[in-house]
Amino acid sequence: MSVEAITAAARSPETAREGFGFYVHVPFCVSRCGYCDFNTYTASELGAGVSRETYASIVRAEIRAAAAAFDPPPNVDTVFFGGGTPTLLPPSDLAAILAEIDAAFGLAPGAEVTTEANPESVDADSLAELRDSGFTRLSVGMQSTAPHVLEVLDREHSPARALAAVDHARRAGFAHVSLDLIYGTPGETEADFAATLKAAVDSGVDHVSAYALIVEDGTQLARRIRSGHVPRPSDDVAADRYLAAEEALSEAGFSWYEVSNWAKTPEARCRHNLLYWEGGHWWGAGPGAHSHLPGVRWWNHKHPSTYAAALAQGLPLAGSETLTDEERYLERILLRTRLSVGLPVSWLRTDGMAAAKQVVADGLAVIEGDRLRLTLRGRLLADAVVRDLTA
Repeated sequence: MSVEAITAAARSPETAREGFGFYVHVPFCVSRCGYCDFNTYTASELGAGVSRETYASIVRAEIRAAAAAFDPPPNVDTVFFGGGTPTLLPPSDLAAILAEIDAAFGLAPGAEVTTEANPESVDADSLAELRDSGFTRLSVGMQSTAPHVLEVLDREHSPARALAAVDHARRAGFAHVSLDLIYGTPGETEADFAATLKAAVDSGVDHVSAYALIVEDGTQLARRIRSGHVPRPSDDVAADRYLAAEEALSEAGFSWYEVSNWAKTPEARCRHNLLYWEGGHWWGAGPGAHSHLPGVRWWNHKHPSTYAAALAQGLPLAGSETLTDEERYLERILLRTRLSVGLPVSWLRTDGMAAAKQVVADGLAVIEGDRLRLTLRGRLLADAVVRDLTA
């Protein structure tokens, strides 16, 4: 895909209609967690051309280049800093990147600005500085409160440190704070996960994300499982953990709004992720970041040094695709089915309508008005439901 094609998509009226977000990838980690296959790098893996010290200025250059593709640039409704560990950068650097987005595009009134954080990478002072610079939402990677589970995941923080980060964020005035949990880790017991859920609820957060552990090829965890040092996660155990999460969180006043996400109020839902799921558009800045505009998707060079070198010559594109009408349809059904608001039945084709009736008969969904909504059992089998609806 050419820069001209991206510019054409950027200037499509559809871009502004569907909402617009900005994702900033910060690829730095102190160490690599054994289960993680994200595009992250420790200090020894960075190579020439980029470092933590120079990163903010490099990604700000991409933000300016992105703005030049639009005429005029749309206001940004949501910003999400992910990683890696964004909070390994000084708060002043994150603030400078956010200010660049505001200067180049303009933040919409009431824009949601989120950063992910590992518990050991923030403290009371850094969170206060982030809040003062315009960040409104914090997502803390707690994963578990069981030390032996954290050890299997190669997480270096203590359970207490994660809860302290939540407390610091609330005292700093963050409007919304989320905890990320992982369940189904080998060695995790039912009691371990129950304690994790209780700690999350008792922490006072208004949002929880809970994901089943997925063993990705090429990770240290996958190698340990292949060698027999760690047992493979159980799908049945993962299903039991999900049901436990739904029970504990709903009793505490949380409601699911996406299969793996619960919020206490509609305002506590992650608007940036909803933009993804509802078919909005976004620009992804940073190494390996993906972008999506009407009918097109592209991604940056993954390695930070390669990314920086490419950016010096223009947009740091590594690859792209123009989505067919069929691909856009399948993606729309996939994403909307996972939401509690449900899938408009009118979107389905004739075969999909017949499949929807069977899905309802099987107890995996209900149809209320023009919406097909997953039942609790359907949430456990969401991928299979989507396959049926799009077959």
